[in-house]
Amino acid sequence: MNPLLRRQISKYLDPSLAESEELKKFLSAVNGSYETNQDQFNMLQRAMKISSDELYTANRKLQAEFQQQQDILDSISGAIKAMNLDEFDIENGQFQIGDLGSHIKLQSEKLKIAAIKQEELLKNLEKKNKVLTDYAHMVSHDLKSPLRNINALISWIQEDFGHKIDDTARKNFSMILNNLEKMDNLINGILKYSTIEQAETNENEIDLNLLIHEIIEFLEVPDRIKINIDKDFPVIQGDKFRIQQLFQNLIQNAIQSIDHKNGFIEINVSDSGTMWQFEVKDNGRGIPERYQQKIFNIFEKIENNQSATGIGLSIVKKVIEHYDGSIDLKSEEGVGTSFYFTLPK
Repeated sequence: MNPLLRRQISKYLDPSLAESEELKKFLSAVNGSYETNQDQFNMLQRAMKISSDELYTANRKLQAEFQQQQDILDSISGAIKAMNLDEFDIENGQFQIGDLGSHIKLQSEKLKIAAIKQEELLKNLEKKNKVLTDYAHMVSHDLKSPLRNINALISWIQEDFGHKIDDTARKNFSMILNNLEKMDNLINGILKYSTIEQAETNENEIDLNLLIHEIIEFLEVPDRIKINIDKDFPVIQGDKFRIQQLFQNLIQNAIQSIDHKNGFIEINVSDSGTMWQFEVKDNGRGIPERYQQKIFNIFEKIENNQSATGIGLSIVKKVIEHYDGSIDLKSEEGVGTSFYFTLPK
């Protein structure tokens, strides 16, 4: 039996319920789900890491090939600039204009070969991305099914044995339900992360004033937190799903960081030439310096934030990079955090 589950049972379970056959079946089902969920979740993490490494390697190869092609074009451009109407002087005699034509033809053939290889590499990347997306959907379905079963079993026990369960047991059931919800959020986060780049792109005008207010209404901000929104938010061109994920994750992250009264969140924008610069600022618990360079990596989260999944900020970074923007932060423990990011006009 899972060590955590065994410890909780021995510590809190009413001895009078220990011989209940219904409860034994339930505990067996919970233990099986612990093991199944952990195995499948580990498989998903390994698959995503492998795919991420492959995409990184492929991207480096594409960059190297692009640089090679650029060097070839620069070489051709230099040759043309040096050309006169008759001939070129080179080390081993006379370089005729006809020789330049042959050289250009040879380089053109090399460019064609490089373009074909690049196209094949992109097709392979598309196939791997599709496999990863399909796998993420499949595993998420397999993970969510036992979560729903556990939730139903707990509800039945509470209905059938509610008069026999003491306050400690009710508290433990509440802890189980909270962990079920956390696991469900983690699965949803993995799905969003794995499909954010594969999602269909619908580039339209987006009124950020309307979008941010819609997000805040959806998140149901606690009364103890006040949100101040700049009145000068622009209308930008982009995909609404991606931009919504960007702002929603940052605002939700700010809300979760505030665990005291008189909390505030500020959302500002300023003109930065060809880019819009945005700021999401809060007076929450702050981010320790040792985490500030890691929190944009998937599954990285701050130790004292148990409600986080370690996926939200990685989605934020992926969306911003999709639009060739940048993101940075300033934070001080006990004071708050400001996230700064840019999007092109």
